[in-house]
Order: sequence, then structure tokens, then C-alpha cells
Amino acid sequence: MVLGIFANGFGQKVKILLIGASHDYRKSKDQNFSNIHQRIRAFKPSAFFGEFVSPEDEATLMDYWCKTDNLKRLKKLRSNRHIPLDKITRVIDSLKVISERDNDNFYLKSDLAHAYYLAQDAANGHYLYWQVYDHLNKSADSKLEKYVDSLLCPKQDVSGRSMKRLATSEYAFIAFPMMKEFGLTEMLSMDCQDYDLNWTASAIAFHNKFEVFQKDSLATAYKAIAALLEKRDKGFKKYQEMERSSNVFTEWLNTDEAADILASGDFYFNELYNFKNFPKEEILSQIHWWKKRNEGMCMNIVNRANEIHAKRVVVMVGANHRKFMQEIFQKIPDIEVLTL
Repeated sequence: MVLGIFANGFGQKVKILLIGASHDYRKSKDQNFSNIHQRIRAFKPSAFFGEFVSPEDEATLMDYWCKTDNLKRLKKLRSNRHIPLDKITRVIDSLKVISERDNDNFYLKSDLAHAYYLAQDAANGHYLYWQVYDHLNKSADSKLEKYVDSLLCPKQDVSGRSMKRLATSEYAFIAFPMMKEFGLTEMLSMDCQDYDLNWTASAIAFHNKFEVFQKDSLATAYKAIAALLEKRDKGFKKYQEMERSSNVFTEWLNTDEAADILASGDFYFNELYNFKNFPKEEILSQIHWWKKRNEGMCMNIVNRANEIHAKRVVVMVGANHRKFMQEIFQKIPDIEVLTL
């Protein structure tokens, strides 16, 4: 299907550096991201994509896994300082110009972060908030901190794609520092949540039937099934060990070993699918919707890169997407995909 969508190419060659990452490094020992930073420097990107829903898509999506969290933040920040919807774009454009002239004014950056959040542009709300957060971590400023707390309420934004999650994410450690170094002022969004409700329904249907299968089948085919489940558990233990002990965890996340372990979390192993009474239809439905999401993400990246004529882009994505997206990109004409 992807080949059909992209069969004619886009008339512009795009080179993509695809980086799979953890969304939360709290459990990891002090990480050394220097090799990744150097790889990005050598790549010389003109744009970065993050796993965020675009403002246009956010406005039309009725529901997905963190929609409630996003609306809660939106309501709170509107109550702190209201900007009419028909004026938000002009406010953002104006604040960008003023902020670029006065780059060390972190009050302006806080104002711009607030405006981006009201525009439902979480990627760039986070990018501007991170710049303020990073500054405060390096230079204590109680007056600025009080201003940020009153305007953005970061201590209350704790669930979903939150300001709290941002602090220990791949954006804080990899994407945003490199964007700042390259002088890039905006992050492009590329997530696709069009199929999230379908994915969730398939996952629930699978897990309900799998519990019954596991209970009934272990008695009749214990050794074969138990061996596969043990293989899966060993994979999880390896993941936890690497997360806890490796200081180059992200580099390991971009290996095929990590990709297989992560895939087994949702999809188990193909060898299980033909056992009697295994919920094969449900797992294949789950895989279908997962692939649709990844196809949508790849489509967003290619379309949006072409819209701004970006020829070299870094794509930050959860590590469980990396291999799926790499395989999709490899089938698209005019796209060259690189990994770590």
C-alpha cells in the first residue's frame, strides 16, 4: 500500500536520519549522547521532526490516548492568559520576530511557549519551554521561575505529552539541544493518531482472548508455548538491564535486537500465531493498525519535508517505531533513510 501511495515520488530527494529513542530516561544511568550529537552534526540537518500531532490534526482529532491531557493543559493555559483563536497566529509570528531579536529574553520565550500551546502546537510549546527550563537549571532566577509557574503551570502538567515528561525525554537530551545549536527555531510534527481508537480496540480484543488462550493452552502444549513466553520475558529483562546499566542506551535501542524485543511486547512471535485457539485475527488487526500509524507518520514526514523544501531531516521517534518506519522509507522513491 505504501508503494502505491508514494509510487511516483515527490520530485525532491530527501535524506532522513531516523533515531529511535526512549521517551523517558529517568530509569537510565547518566547517558552519554555525544556520539549521537556528533552524528547529527555530521549529518547537517535543515529540519527536525518530533513525535507530536500537528496543530491542524490536533484540532480535528476527537479522541486519542492523550487528548484529555492536552485539553486539560489548553483549558488551564487559556485561563492564565487568553488569546483569541483568530489572533494566535499573528501573536506567534510577532513574538518570534521579537524573541529572535532579543534571544536572551526568557520572558519572551515563555510568552511564545504559551502561545504555541494555545495554538495546540505541543512540539514548539515544548521547544520554547525547554529553552526556559534549561536556562533556569543553569542560572537560578526566582523572578523568572515565578513568571513561568504562573503562565505555563509546568508543575501541574504531569500526564500525557507533558512538560514533566519533557524534562527526561529524548527532546531534552537530543533533539532540542541540537536544534538550538543549528539555530533552528521550530520543530515539525509528524505523529499520526488517526487510528488510535482502532488500535486500542484491537489490543483490548487480543489481550482478552489471549488470557484465555494462555490459560487453556499451557496445559496441552506447555513446552512449546512456555519456551516462547520465556524468550519474550528474557527479552524484557535484557531491555531493563540495558536501560538501567548502559550509558549508551539510545544507541542500543537502534539495533535489531532491541527492535525485536520491543515488537514482542505487543505482537509476541509469529511462531505463536498458528497454535490452536490463538487469537490470530485480533493480533493481525493490531499489527494492521500499528502499520497504518507508521505509514501515516512516514507520509507526514515526506509531505511536510517537501512543503518546506527540506532535503536533510532528523526524525526523532519512539524506538518501537524505528524499524517499521525504516522499512517503509526504504520503499519510497527519492527517500534515503539512515540510522545510527
